[in-house]
Amino acid sequence: MKHIIKYIALVFAFGAIVPAASAQDPEAAGTGFVVDEIISKVDNYIVLKSDLERAYQDYLTNGGSASQQVRCQYLALLIRNKLMMAKAEMDSVVVPDADVDQYTQRKMDMIIAQAGVSPDELEERYGKTLEQIRLEIRDQEREQLVVRKMQEEITKSITVTPAEVKRFFHKIPKDSLPYFSASVEVAQIVKIATVSGEQENLTKGELIGIRNRILSGEDFATLAKKYSDDPSVTSNGGDMGWSGRGRMVPEYEAMAFKLKPNEISMPFKSQFGYHIMQLLERRGNEYRSRHILISPKPSEQDIQKATRYLDSLRNLIVSDSIKFQKAAKEYSDDVETKGNGGFFNDGDGGMRLMVDELDPVVFFKLDSMDVGGVSKPITYRTDEGKDAVRILYYKSRLAPHQASLDADWSRIQAATLNEKKDKVLQKWFDKARKDVFISIDPSYDYCGILDEH
Repeated sequence: MKHIIKYIALVFAFGAIVPAASAQDPEAAGTGFVVDEIISKVDNYIVLKSDLERAYQDYLTNGGSASQQVRCQYLALLIRNKLMMAKAEMDSVVVPDADVDQYTQRKMDMIIAQAGVSPDELEERYGKTLEQIRLEIRDQEREQLVVRKMQEEITKSITVTPAEVKRFFHKIPKDSLPYFSASVEVAQIVKIATVSGEQENLTKGELIGIRNRILSGEDFATLAKKYSDDPSVTSNGGDMGWSGRGRMVPEYEAMAFKLKPNEISMPFKSQFGYHIMQLLERRGNEYRSRHILISPKPSEQDIQKATRYLDSLRNLIVSDSIKFQKAAKEYSDDVETKGNGGFFNDGDGGMRLMVDELDPVVFFKLDSMDVGGVSKPITYRTDEGKDAVRILYYKSRLAPHQASLDADWSRIQAATLNEKKDKVLQKWFDKARKDVFISIDPSYDYCGILDEH
């Protein structure tokens, strides 16, 4: 089989090689696939026809051209991922349960938010309880994390030179070069609104009131679902299940080992806000607990204080007393962008983003700005749900165009690196497959996945 990802269009379509969602993924429901058919076995792991069809349909939906070769490439990727899972077991490669749980909860939150219905309606829609959905997603997330860890280990020493990038680009037929939409360079300086002591005291008072209601006989889970800011509460009623040492943030864990079974704590603080916790059970170094979390909200005065701060900083930038990039590195509260001078990253190491990749709020703000301008302070909420204010710097805009080395170096460099890594992964596959049992449905023999290379 020819090496996977032949031309740049496919490289951009695949990006990092990760497993497709399984047929049990709730997001796949309603696609009309009749599938549950095993098309490959790799030791104790299986690939369903639905896995392949979902990945292939996503590729077509994203503008890919129908091709049996592409279908084979996706099947090869899925089988390779299962091989990585099998080899990870042999080599004792594991990912922390805490990481798996974090990604699982993030996916659950996204599904619930996108569904726009109550948890009960969601369960009815999929014919499964939220816990069943969560467990299925947890298996998927664990596989993705293990595969990613294996890939990183196999390809960690791979780099590309400028000469390799140019050779990669020039070997692409001109009629195969992707056409990119308009792109921009935009940076931000963020100031998270500092919550006053008064607001923190109000939060602690609210939690004390909830604690008293529980002690008076009201149901913990019901109150958790009504008041807690922990998004997982919709599916677990605040019950965090069994946890071992090192899994939770230190403040939470410390409280769990202070309490007696069934005791409810007074409010205590962690990086997420204020909690009250009930210890349900403890056995050795493991404990089962439930909690209610409320994050203190900044007052209007707190937000205005952050706004005035950024307004003063903007005046210094506009008067050229300080450069935007320097100000971002020194004063921005956004960890992801401040080290890059405030610039948003496109995921490939470049600072030029396609306009359709922008946060809609940023997109519409840029639409009212001139290139080179710095916006006035804008209030918004961070991905972590914190109230904040930011100013934007609209550095440049590039019109829609066909890929070129000058305009799209970082993307082409990333594509070159992906192709080089993929060749290394294919060599690894050819060697590692001798250590495990692999079978593929004969109807896919034409793909030549197990052919000698």
